[in-house]
Amino acid sequence: MLEMNEYVRVIQKLYSKSLILESPTDFHPVLHFYFTDALAHIDYTLSTLAYNYMSPRNIMSMEYMRWRLDEEKVGDRAHFPGFINWLKLEQPEMYEELPMLWTGVYDNDDPAQYRSFRIVLNPDDKRAIPADYLSTFIDEFFDPNFIKQLYATSSLARLFDEYLRNRPA
Repeated sequence: MLEMNEYVRVIQKLYSKSLILESPTDFHPVLHFYFTDALAHIDYTLSTLAYNYMSPRNIMSMEYMRWRLDEEKVGDRAHFPGFINWLKLEQPEMYEELPMLWTGVYDNDDPAQYRSFRIVLNPDDKRAIPADYLSTFIDEFFDPNFIKQLYATSSLARLFDEYLRNRPA
C-alpha cells in the first residue's frame, strides 16, 4: 500500500464492525454462510483495490475464496440464489429489505455478480466499484434489523425453510 486511499478507509470501517452482541451460533446456517460469503467478497474487493494485488493479504484471501466456491454448493446452500429470486416474486416486501449486494448478485435480472471473487456491479463497466458502494454494503450487512433476520427463528429464515419445502424437485 503506497498511501491511505479511500478503499483503505472502507476496510477500516469493515474491520471496526463486530457481532459481539449477537449469537452467530443461533443464525440460520445458510443465511450465516451467505452473510459471511458477502463479507468475504466485500473484503476481497476492497483489498484488491487498496493493496498490491500480490500482497500476502490478497494471496491468502484468494485461497480462502477458492475454498468457498465449493462450499456454496453444499446442501441447502445451493438453493440460496433461487430463494432470492423467489422472494422477489412471492415476498417483494421482504426482498426489498435485503442488502443490495444480495439482491444484485443473486437476482437473475440484475447484471451484478462476483467475478474472480470481486464484486462487479456492471460487467460492461471497467472502472473500479466506488468506495461509497462498498461502504453502503457494509452498513446494510451490519444493520441491526438485518442481523436479526439471520437468526434461525426469524421471518427470513422461516421463508427460506418454506422455500426449501415447497420448491420444485
